[in-house]
Amino acid sequence: MDRALLADFLRARRERLQPEDVGLPRGSRRRTGGLRREEIAVLAGMSADYYSRLEQQRGPMPSEQMLAALARALNLSPSEREHLFALGGHSAPRRSLRDEQVSPAMRRIVERLSDTPAIVLSRFGETLLQNQSAVALLGDYTRFNGMSRYLVYRWFTDPAQRALYPSEDHALRGRVFTAEIRAAYTADPTGTAGEIVDALLAVSPEFAEVWRRHEVDVTHHHDLKRYRHPELGELELFGQRLVDPDEGQELLVFLAQPGSPSDEKLQRLIAMS
Repeated sequence: MDRALLADFLRARRERLQPEDVGLPRGSRRRTGGLRREEIAVLAGMSADYYSRLEQQRGPMPSEQMLAALARALNLSPSEREHLFALGGHSAPRRSLRDEQVSPAMRRIVERLSDTPAIVLSRFGETLLQNQSAVALLGDYTRFNGMSRYLVYRWFTDPAQRALYPSEDHALRGRVFTAEIRAAYTADPTGTAGEIVDALLAVSPEFAEVWRRHEVDVTHHHDLKRYRHPELGELELFGQRLVDPDEGQELLVFLAQPGSPSDEKLQRLIAMS
């Protein structure tokens, strides 16, 4: 454990955070730009005295549980989390999607996108955040639990998921989703992607058949896709992606050709949301 470097790192990351980044009110009497020590302590579920001693280089060696709580409170990226664990004298646990949160930068972008559907996805296709117009277009993708959190799993096991696309597009969409989970599986076959693939191979002969093809470049993300809406009918939309490789997250924004019938429908959908 390196007490001096740990203290410096905690202080730097605390001062970097703004109250609104963690859902706290700024207040009119706040003099500093970053968070206070006691605020980080509350967010991490520890006493203010314990956290203060860490920043003052006189605290005990923190446990893995304490470091994980600090990483969440400080909104650390996966790389920063690993660095925190190393400074605290521990090896960082394997990264797991279940522990991932939406990065502050991604959250701020989505909050400002009021005129178009936007959704934040993990590298495994779990929806981490949607704005209201994305919910109006797709439904609430954040409500699922277990394997159903992952889009590729729902595609091959839940008929309701396929109702979003015209039936003639189903085969292509299945190949696209399979190619996307294959990319994650290739990077880490024993992690979350491996669990998803194993679960699908056990329940979906269709997925097993597509998986055996070993396709890795089916189509481009920015291609025009057709979506079915129960009230507005069919919309043709482009999906523009912004990837944050450090966080393992991507922002997907849905856009229509300006002046097209789908653009008019999209504006009506946004007004409805």
